[in-house]
Amino acid sequence: MPTLIAGIVAVIVLYLALQAFRRADARYLAKVFKLAAGILALAAAAYIGVRGQVFVAAPLGLFGLGLLGWEPAKKLDVLGWFTGRGGQGGGQTSRLRTACLEVEFSRASGQMTGTILAGPFAGRDLDSLALAELTGLRAGFDRDSAALLEAYLDRRFPGWRDHAQADDAARGSRSAARGKMTEDEAYEILGLKAGASMAEISRAHRALMKKLHPDQGGSTYLAARVNEAKDFLVRTHRK
Repeated sequence: MPTLIAGIVAVIVLYLALQAFRRADARYLAKVFKLAAGILALAAAAYIGVRGQVFVAAPLGLFGLGLLGWEPAKKLDVLGWFTGRGGQGGGQTSRLRTACLEVEFSRASGQMTGTILAGPFAGRDLDSLALAELTGLRAGFDRDSAALLEAYLDRRFPGWRDHAQADDAARGSRSAARGKMTEDEAYEILGLKAGASMAEISRAHRALMKKLHPDQGGSTYLAARVNEAKDFLVRTHRK
């Protein structure tokens, strides 16, 4: 009898797990699997290393660290030192913040990730929300936040606009939340450190526009913000 009850419970748990798996966002599941694989690889590397097989454990450990997000080549920017691109302008991530969102853009991969700063989903990663939940947020966002969210949706769900219900009345009532750009914000948008040279600013601007220009399948809003950041820093350098 206890075996039968345990079997029934196992079937129920498995069924619920499968249902949760079906409803979960694909990107979120990919992150979970990547994290689990990284931890397992590190555990296996530690076990093999203790047994004395260091030459097998070392690459396996590095592979596990890579799955967990450790990128030594990116941290050191080794290639940059040989091509003259190292130093203050070596960042590869651009960050944009509005009243409701903070989004990061990788110049290398073109991937966008972000966090919701205000509203019912405050503190949640954008990647953890489904399309219906994300599109439902737009009506309550200010103009800049809605535009930034739409740019994220364009990257993650190409073609989402064809199925979304246009809410022109709500969009027209949104207030513009963007204030005057600051120097720190301009550097963050271009993915640079404070004090970057004009050459580094131009290089970062070109790299971003190759990914974000509307003609390249990018976003008008993001391209405008990148141009604004460059213009601001150019004016600052001329003073």
